[in-house]
Amino acid sequence: MKYYLSLALVILLLLVSCKNETKTETANTEGIHKATAQEVLQVNQYTYIRVLEDGIEKWIAAPTTDVKVGETYYYGKPMEMQNFESKELNKTFETIYFIEKISATEDDVKSPLTANPHPLPMVPNQQSATTEAAKPTIDKKDVKVNSSEGTISIAELFKNREAYNNTVVRLRGEVTKYNPAIMNVNWLHMQDGTEYNGEFDLTVTTTATVQIGDVVTIEGKVALNKDFGAGYIYNIIIENASIIK
Repeated sequence: MKYYLSLALVILLLLVSCKNETKTETANTEGIHKATAQEVLQVNQYTYIRVLEDGIEKWIAAPTTDVKVGETYYYGKPMEMQNFESKELNKTFETIYFIEKISATEDDVKSPLTANPHPLPMVPNQQSATTEAAKPTIDKKDVKVNSSEGTISIAELFKNREAYNNTVVRLRGEVTKYNPAIMNVNWLHMQDGTEYNGEFDLTVTTTATVQIGDVVTIEGKVALNKDFGAGYIYNIIIENASIIK
């Protein structure tokens, strides 16, 4: 009886040891995805790839890369976008994941990027902290919107961003850009004619619907250095804003 109890204990210890080793291996590759290319579509600036990952098919998109069907690749930091329309392909992807880099080796994916040559589609004029090359040009519009009671100007927000971080603010301005239904929210850009150290354009996310040219009052929380993945980091952004027209 003692013999069988000892044998059972040894087997139990071996099983626990194997389980712990498996967990260690998983932790070492955390954040890195491994997938096999099933279909490849090349356009001007992007490579769209239908991959098989852990038995599930999905679409990913990376800056133009030589990808071959049937080969295995690695990627990290995916940013999910729903109902994304590629005008070049004349195709709408119900769900697609944009990535910084795809590579045949895991080590290459882990290495830092030197540049991000193409900004993320459909999310215009984001202030990416990755490289100067990734920053698109933002035009200053000829607008003048005066602050109303209880609001601050865009210049005031930029000048005192640290003080306003993680606080709810109210601003009034003109909608200069608008992109709906990206990552389950609508994205808009606002200007009021003021600026601080050359900064005059404010990015806002909201579930409300507006149009370019609308003059609105928004209320939302300030976030600094907001990382949405795929190398896209906003220096300052207003999130989950309510709109008061």
